[in-house]
Amino acid sequence: MTDAIRTGRAPVFSRKGIVASGHPLASAAGLHVLMQGGNAVDAAVAVAGVLGVVQPMMSGLGGDTFVVLWRARDRSLHALNGSGVAPHAATREWFTSRGHKKMPLRGMLSVSVPGAVDAMEEALERWGSRAFTLKQLLEPAIEYAGNGFPVARRVASWIRESQEVLARFPSSARIYLPDGKAPPAGALLANPDLARSLRAIAEGGREEFYRGELARRLVRYCREHDGLLTEREFADHSSDIHEPIRTTYRGIAVHTTAPPSQGIILLEMLKILEGFSPEELRWGTARATHLMVEAKKLAVADRNAYLGDPRVVDIPLDVLLSKDYAARRRASIDPRRAQTSGLAGALPEAVGDTTYFCIADREGNVVSFITSLSEKFGCGEVVAGTGIMLNNRAGRGFTLEEGHPNCVAPGKRTMHTLMPFLATRDGVPWLAWGTPGGDGQPQWDLQAFSGIVDSGFGPQEAVELPRWMSFPTTDPASLPAPFELRVEPGFPEAALVELEGMGHEIRRLHLWQTTGGMQAITVEGDVYTGASDPRVDGYAVGF
Repeated sequence: MTDAIRTGRAPVFSRKGIVASGHPLASAAGLHVLMQGGNAVDAAVAVAGVLGVVQPMMSGLGGDTFVVLWRARDRSLHALNGSGVAPHAATREWFTSRGHKKMPLRGMLSVSVPGAVDAMEEALERWGSRAFTLKQLLEPAIEYAGNGFPVARRVASWIRESQEVLARFPSSARIYLPDGKAPPAGALLANPDLARSLRAIAEGGREEFYRGELARRLVRYCREHDGLLTEREFADHSSDIHEPIRTTYRGIAVHTTAPPSQGIILLEMLKILEGFSPEELRWGTARATHLMVEAKKLAVADRNAYLGDPRVVDIPLDVLLSKDYAARRRASIDPRRAQTSGLAGALPEAVGDTTYFCIADREGNVVSFITSLSEKFGCGEVVAGTGIMLNNRAGRGFTLEEGHPNCVAPGKRTMHTLMPFLATRDGVPWLAWGTPGGDGQPQWDLQAFSGIVDSGFGPQEAVELPRWMSFPTTDPASLPAPFELRVEPGFPEAALVELEGMGHEIRRLHLWQTTGGMQAITVEGDVYTGASDPRVDGYAVGF
């Protein structure tokens, strides 16, 4: 480790239960549930509820949720996809006939059906302890929304960075720009309308959000503000429960959510990189960075070419995660020169902003949970009278490119940047980790994982490592664009100079400019170790 990446933040050790989230109030809410006898899923619902209030730009009732969890009782792994569909009127022709070259990024045309509420209740019903009701678990969120909460440092800066977007929508500016300006750190911020919406959901559950009066208010506002969502899309929504997809890396099984989650990007990168030695992937070297960046380009090219909503697109998962395919992709990496374009691999003839947290409890259950509005403040527009900020997942995720597997279509789910991870050793949980950050997620998750496995860092050290991000990746709004490698301070300068000699276009960033907010929990025998990213306001807490 170098002094440049030490913050003085210590890992947190615990035996009975641990929560690592991006905000201290959310971590405290989850820990309280664990200490009162709740399990990791109960705590996750409380944490998600609070994060939607105290980190309102990242997640909330109007967002989506993906989960991977280990259920200790029967030693089983489960995954949940809580994302919604595009409106049934959302055709490519509808947008192009109105002059759109790309999907709208803000406003009601960028919204897909929010899946977060259904995901919370579905997880609670399937895997909760039964000791807590949804109403009890949402009480902290209702309290913070109704009576206000002190704005955290990073939250204050994110609101300030989003002032221009928020000011475009009176319903949003009224809440988040009181007196016409962003609140400073430490100021109290309240959202009484959101408290009332949370209370309605606490009483009526997902039925209220998707088929009740709250659903009708959301749809009415959407239609009155040029959106396409109707009551039909809300009423038809449900979460998908499935087995996680997985690959192995040096004997460790890495599990994540299946498409439309794009966690497969990390799995394919790991499969490609497993053919190199740990020494070749040692953190901070030009060779390790070059190999990882080139593997990223290959995996992302495959994602862009072949992945979409699995209900609409035939996705060759078995091929993309096979050893033979990984070997062919690995052989295409030039060890001395950066690729200037990422090309998808040929398939065999037989075969097109966010917040993350993790929780472990005294029973051994482990939850890896990610939830998001997509971009900061989602569509930018609070539904007046409800306090709910809706996502812009349709605008950020879909393309208008005809024939593309991720082209917008009625009732279709977009490919999704959300990707929680859970790794097992010898059939039991070893590491839960993840980060917000859109297309940075698979790259930063790879760097932390390799930092632990290949370089021997502890989880807190791995979470704090100076990061790089290869841009662009999958976001249709940023494609096409030439590759550049964006690197945080603290990365060895000699390695950057060597990478420039290989043809990488290096962009040196300011401290923590890449954002992200990684959280991690490792399980070693009877001891949990929690790690939390200093790039956000959160902490790991345990008892």
